Amino acid sequence: MVQTEAHPDPAGGSAPILVASNRGPVSFTVEDDGSLSLKRGGGGLVSGLSAIEDADAVWVCAALTEGDRTAARLAPSGRLDRAGYDTGGQAVRMLDIEPGTFARAYNGVANSTLWFVHHLLYNTPTAPTFDDRFRKEWASYEAYNTAFADALAEEAAPGATVLVQDYHLTLVPALLRARRPDLRIGHFSHTPWAPPEYYRMLPDDVARDVLTGVLGADRAAFLTRRWAEAFADCCEAVLGATTSRPADGDLTVLHQGRTTRIGVHGLGADADFLRERAHRPDVDSRLAGLREAVGDRKVVVRVDRTELSKNIVRGLLAYRHLLRTRPEWHDRVVHVAFAYPSRHDLPEYREYTAAVQRVAQEVNLEFGTERWQPLILHVQDDFPRSLAAYRLADVALVNPIRDGMNLVAKEIPVVSDAGCALVLSREAGAYAELGADSITVNPYDVIATAEALHQALSMPTAERTDRCKRLAAAATALPPQQWFLDQLHALD
Repeated sequence: MVQTEAHPDPAGGSAPILVASNRGPVSFTVEDDGSLSLKRGGGGLVSGLSAIEDADAVWVCAALTEGDRTAARLAPSGRLDRAGYDTGGQAVRMLDIEPGTFARAYNGVANSTLWFVHHLLYNTPTAPTFDDRFRKEWASYEAYNTAFADALAEEAAPGATVLVQDYHLTLVPALLRARRPDLRIGHFSHTPWAPPEYYRMLPDDVARDVLTGVLGADRAAFLTRRWAEAFADCCEAVLGATTSRPADGDLTVLHQGRTTRIGVHGLGADADFLRERAHRPDVDSRLAGLREAVGDRKVVVRVDRTELSKNIVRGLLAYRHLLRTRPEWHDRVVHVAFAYPSRHDLPEYREYTAAVQRVAQEVNLEFGTERWQPLILHVQDDFPRSLAAYRLADVALVNPIRDGMNLVAKEIPVVSDAGCALVLSREAGAYAELGADSITVNPYDVIATAEALHQALSMPTAERTDRCKRLAAAATALPPQQWFLDQLHALD
């Protein structure tokens, strides 16, 4: 069991606001000459943190690569901003965690266990198996979380606010509270949360430690009410906790004399950034190339990582079924599918990427002609090309078997030039906000998904435009900066 004994209160640092996440806002690459090159990242957290006007705020993250580790070692106490690196005006502390410990925590527990549990991904007749190897991985996960708790305790000013992010760091809130009971601590889960009957697949002590770790926060938050309710259900079933569930406002969980509030913040798309970025020259050039490839045909777009939960293979099978059963779409539609590499250090993901490529090739061999390539698949990450596809989309296909939110479902309606119809899985978190104006599908039903694609492709232009406008409005209701500030304010 992870140890959370109280430590003497240290003097602490000067940061009034802190963010903790596995991945930080910058990354480093070691060049051939041994020098380091820096790349600044994007995403909701980066946009959100920019809303903080306090220059003393600190972002604590892990070194993910050898370049990151080198930079962290060269910086005083890992503080990249104090070593002259361009961190975008943000104070960043990067933790040089021992590579083996990091790999076991990140791949063995976070991505191969907690991610699989919350996305219901296990093939249960054969997996999981919690043996001696897992116990070593779990010990590394504890050590990894402890490193974050120690760094946050050192950096935080008295009474500071700390926002801990995601399934990588579920133990941090309780560990940090033991070290710094003066702090206001929040935890945010970007994934779904498993229902109790699936969550209890975890070893009993691990299941308890993850829940009590999160409950170390003053407030734990989720992307949808559905995931918040599932967390509360697990607290009741596993810990025997008492919950309160008002129709409006935060849920609460009472356990061992402490009350943790449970909130919901549905992260939205950054409309201003997306619309500006989608009309830069690099996007325009890729858009021209895509238009040349598809001609005057209608376009079904999907943009995903080759993540098991994204359900890409069934989406391709649904498109194949559409072409088999609706020959009127032959030579009149092109499916543009971007499936970008994800977690290729795990064998399941390498096999899944190969399956995506195999099915795509089969579709083109079965239906392709000299003048028509029915499916265009790209597996090399290219953000400008993704935005070009967003603009071109007549139909967006988002059919995950389970997803915390799925920002692609929110981004495409915002960027689409002519307005698009959205075919959306009811298992995506985004369904809670976008379901009314989407064509909803059961992600396991290939035939129903094919019919939904036909309905979307056949939708009258006026209806498609109206729906897309409402989708875009719902998708941008809580942009990243406000999403982040709302969490801060909720801890006041």
